Amino acid sequence: MTVEQNVLQQSAAQKHQQTFLNQLREITGINDAQILQQALKDSNGNLELAVAFLTAKNAKTPQQEETTYYQTALPGNDRYISVGSQADTRKKYMPTRTRCATIEQSKYGSKDERDLDVIDLTGDDKDDLQRAIALSLAESNRAFRETGITDEEQAISRVLEASIAENKACLKRTPTEVWRDSRNPYDRKRQDKAPVGLKNVGNTCWFSAVIQSLFNLLEFRRLVLNYKPPSNAQDLPRNQKEHRNLPFMRELRYLFALLVGTKRKYVDPSRAVEILKDAFKSNDSQQQDVSEFTHKLLDWLEDAFQMKAEEEMDEEKPKNPMVELFYGRFLAVGVLEGKKFENTEMFGQYPLQVNGFKDLHECLEAAMIEGEIESLHSENSGKSGQEHWFTKLPPVLTFELSRFEFNQALGRPEKIHNKLEFPQVLYLDRYMHRNREITRIKREEIKRLKDYLTVLQQRLESTTEQQGAPSAELPSTSPAPLAAVSSRSVIHKPFTQSRIPPDLPMHPAPRHITEEELSVLESCLHRWRTEIENDTRDLQESISRIHRTIELMYSDKSMIQVPYRLHAVLVHEGQANAGHYWAYIFDHRENRWMKYNDIAVTKSSWEELVRDSFGGYRNASAYCLMYINDKAQFLIKEELNKETGQALVGIETLPPDLRDFVEEDNQRFEKELEEWDAQLAQKALQEKLLASQKLRESESSVTTAQAGEAEYLEQPSRSDFSKHLKEETIRIITKASHEHEDKSPETVLQSAIKLEYSRLVKLAQEDTPPETDYRLHHVVVYFIQNQAPKKIIEKTLLEQFGDRNLSFDERCHNIMKVAQAKLEMIKPEEVNLEEYEEWHQDYRKFRETTMYLIIGLENFQRESYIDSLLFLICAYQNNKELLSKGRYRGHDEELISHYRRECLLKLNEQAAELFESGEDREVNNGLIIMNEFIVPFLPLLLVDEMEEKDILAVEDMRNRWCSYLGQEMESNLQEKLTDFLPKLLDCSTEIKGFHEPPKLPSYSTHELCERFARIMLSLSRTPADGR
Repeated sequence: MTVEQNVLQQSAAQKHQQTFLNQLREITGINDAQILQQALKDSNGNLELAVAFLTAKNAKTPQQEETTYYQTALPGNDRYISVGSQADTRKKYMPTRTRCATIEQSKYGSKDERDLDVIDLTGDDKDDLQRAIALSLAESNRAFRETGITDEEQAISRVLEASIAENKACLKRTPTEVWRDSRNPYDRKRQDKAPVGLKNVGNTCWFSAVIQSLFNLLEFRRLVLNYKPPSNAQDLPRNQKEHRNLPFMRELRYLFALLVGTKRKYVDPSRAVEILKDAFKSNDSQQQDVSEFTHKLLDWLEDAFQMKAEEEMDEEKPKNPMVELFYGRFLAVGVLEGKKFENTEMFGQYPLQVNGFKDLHECLEAAMIEGEIESLHSENSGKSGQEHWFTKLPPVLTFELSRFEFNQALGRPEKIHNKLEFPQVLYLDRYMHRNREITRIKREEIKRLKDYLTVLQQRLESTTEQQGAPSAELPSTSPAPLAAVSSRSVIHKPFTQSRIPPDLPMHPAPRHITEEELSVLESCLHRWRTEIENDTRDLQESISRIHRTIELMYSDKSMIQVPYRLHAVLVHEGQANAGHYWAYIFDHRENRWMKYNDIAVTKSSWEELVRDSFGGYRNASAYCLMYINDKAQFLIKEELNKETGQALVGIETLPPDLRDFVEEDNQRFEKELEEWDAQLAQKALQEKLLASQKLRESESSVTTAQAGEAEYLEQPSRSDFSKHLKEETIRIITKASHEHEDKSPETVLQSAIKLEYSRLVKLAQEDTPPETDYRLHHVVVYFIQNQAPKKIIEKTLLEQFGDRNLSFDERCHNIMKVAQAKLEMIKPEEVNLEEYEEWHQDYRKFRETTMYLIIGLENFQRESYIDSLLFLICAYQNNKELLSKGRYRGHDEELISHYRRECLLKLNEQAAELFESGEDREVNNGLIIMNEFIVPFLPLLLVDEMEEKDILAVEDMRNRWCSYLGQEMESNLQEKLTDFLPKLLDCSTEIKGFHEPPKLPSYSTHELCERFARIMLSLSRTPADGR
């Protein structure tokens, strides 16, 4: 259809006016179209004067004044407010978005000017408010004239300034804060070919989410990695764009190269963010809309590739690969003031409103069909409206979901948490221009079906109300004998009637009824009820058929020819003014979803993506969807080796310059690993030769070791629960739910507790080999074997089913709530809290004792006898205390005693051999071992006179050293021996110079059970005479 010139001019003017009106609406909070148009007319198109006019006019309304202040002043305000077309076909971003003004204090004038422009926005004075708005608009215009920086660039700068500022603040963080690199480089080592994460260098989770989504588009990755700056780069910069684009592209190439071939688990993007920051001059550090960053990022990339395209063009118009990849076109067709028009426009990210829609197709339908367009002249009554039809879709189609709106009542932006579903494969045929006629027919058919559906639903509601009326409830038994029936005046059925019958019967009403009349009445009512039930069933089936027809309306073959597959989902968790970003990205090679959350890159699933992205349940929801043309395989196709035909992977895909860059970085990291290994080896050697150093670090009194619980010992916690018991608890709840028809949370909880208790009793009674100890698997098994009070066990099981980790599973959420309620209802007199805590402390000590035993035995097998001795002594002491309360409170005392004794004998042998060498250094080391480890711990073997083996061991050690008295030796050795022997021969059982308990590493229940089984199994293979 051809378009007349005057219609196009009116259309352009209409869009300019619409932009102006939307800005006024956003700034002032006034939604009345006539008032806004009158302000436009009075101000002759001057936005500053229009705002001043409106604020002065409405200053008498305090509520309106407060709303206006918040709406214009808050930095988190929704920045995109209109949906309409624009005449500028070169516009690279979705033209249906219009930017609003944001109030800021003046930053661009001199110091004197800034002092004069300070305004108090905390009061209610209307002059201050009006003056602030005027100054803001004036400063915005002046800043652009003086610096050439657009409002959009300033907004991006705010994001970057906030990131860089926090990055610098990271240097002052304490060692316990997040994002601090581990000193151990092996913690930062990449596992095989696992995806690489991006370090959060200070409020940059948004950067990671966007960059990772683009990086995992292989075609986009190839474009960036193979980008070469123009050959005339030495003559640049010719303008500000080129000044920023070339350094940015260089850093982006380096970042992508590291993501491809690094040996690190994650990389640092600070330099790329710094380059972006340096491109702007704004000093405002407030973070704005993150989607702005995506817009501007693609804009910069387009500019960078445009320079290259212009250099390489011949006579044809240069093609920009970024435009070809991310930008499409649509045709705006409509009627403006009674005149038809068509207008082709370019779009990038396509914005969609979420509020009021249940799925992505509903959002698209609403965006593609616009309602009435506000007329330039209010007196013009011509019909206006328009449709959008895609004429060319980009290979990468990005939908931006608008989940923020300004709450006029609260005066602040709010996030929309409504649920919005989207498919893994999206068919866009219905929105294509070539299918417009058939789509219009189908839309009309859907509208007709929905209208009919509304009628059917109203009928169903009416029928259901009739079915639920008291008269519809009929007796199921035969009537009473005639005499009884004839004597009754009022028939009252308390379980079928919804009202208490009145004292007196309502008139007119028969006072008496015969059996024949009652039979006829019941027959009529039964028939009526059957008819209603049939009608209800027919209505429900009709409604279901209509729903199904609507769902399948676009399922014919001709309307599933344009498939787009979901590539990435960018998720935001939080509120409008704060939150965290991460991305779900589909791994097309492994055919699975991956979760990119800063440095953490983990396997995921569609179910997890749905839970985090659809919204409606938590504060997390998708804000950006990236779809790719399912037929454009070049987007995800791997590069092949021309000779072998095999896919190139890793560093092989990089150009020579980037390959050298990555290899150099990998060499630096390998050197770091080598230096770490050398440090560990040196430390181990020093510990072995200079045992005294270990003593000085860990020496303490026995009293300190036994007084209270060490703070550093990790106890079984809720995180431990989530790893060890969550799956088992969910399994029990699911089983209990299936076994009962009554699905109420109360019933399911009671059944689940019984099932879990039966399972644990069975484990407690099972005869197991030494390598299997079910007490380590569950605290209740420990309690059952040690005959803990029933109330203690019941409360412990309630805590298991009331753990908050279960709230993330929809099946268990209500069960958890009931369990928590029951816990709160337990009275102090029902469960002795001190006794309850004592039982749990004993179990924690049992787990700690187990870990001491495991580490001690592992060190013994490695012949690291000093470390082994320290852990075994702690294990023995704790175990002895536990066994004093019951035989099943601890482990086999004889086992621990045996290896503790063997450790002392081995150390004594080592010390004696060092002494016999005669060399001063080794003699001193031998005596250090004796003085610091043997002598202090010998009393432990002498405390219990019943342990004959321990007493014999002490005698053997003493005899070994006494045998040196009759041997010839140098005087200095004789002197040292004479000084040392009295300590060794001291028969006192007083423990002196006991060591502080060694620190336990963090451990989970799974690790504890696995290591215990492994070490006990290895001991069972040891010959009996070896023990």
